[in-house]
Amino acid sequence: MKSLCTILTVFASFSAAATAELVEKIVEYKHGDLTYEGFHVYDDDFEGIRPGILVVHQWTGLSDYEKRRSRMLAEMGCNVFAADIYGKGVRPPAPKASAEESGKFKSDRNLYRARLNLALNVLMKDPLTDQSKMAAVGYCFGGAGVLELARAEAPLQGVVSFHGSLGSAEGFEAKNGDKMPKVLVLHGADDPYAPAEEVANLQKEMTAAGVDWQLVLYSGAVHSFTQPHAGDDPSKGAAYDAKADARSWKAMKVFLEEVFDGYSLR
Repeated sequence: MKSLCTILTVFASFSAAATAELVEKIVEYKHGDLTYEGFHVYDDDFEGIRPGILVVHQWTGLSDYEKRRSRMLAEMGCNVFAADIYGKGVRPPAPKASAEESGKFKSDRNLYRARLNLALNVLMKDPLTDQSKMAAVGYCFGGAGVLELARAEAPLQGVVSFHGSLGSAEGFEAKNGDKMPKVLVLHGADDPYAPAEEVANLQKEMTAAGVDWQLVLYSGAVHSFTQPHAGDDPSKGAAYDAKADARSWKAMKVFLEEVFDGYSLR
């Protein structure tokens, strides 16, 4: 009988795991006359609150790429919300239109921070979010965004920038490292869009402010190294790099487990 109970318990556990699935939905949120369209996803195999992660998109707006990354983070045991910085229906094609749209926010850091915080508030208010364990992850334009959240001393434990823009704007530099989230920058060593000088300036800025920061440079990697749709020609300045993609994802996971105070991710 004991063996039978053990078998039934194992079978029940297996069945529960087999039926668990990601729950995902489009979430509209508003500010004034503007409407935004974010993406929420979590794994219903987990019970109760869990770490919350804000995902910030690259320069073409919230796309299938960020949704895929959000699902991967949800499978690790997090409550994930992918932001919509531009607004519902604003998905500018690269490179000209997306450069113009993203430039509006790079030239107006107050506007950028306001849009980032709108999305962060959606995540914070979700009943599945453990507000003591929160982070932001961003790609390219979004990589710059999560650094802005850090500089603004957002209520996060950590931020992760993947091949992001690194420069700060005058008057918006990091100031109080003890009030800021920890920072992890995952960057292509040959990225022409955020070259060595920009990397060095970020290090000086973060060090001067007393930030707990880490920087990892991936040899041979250029801009957009985690994005397969960037192609495979590094000479163009943006290209996918499978090795750097895999290594950076592992580095992010180690960092998140640290800032989430030992929470074990799948």
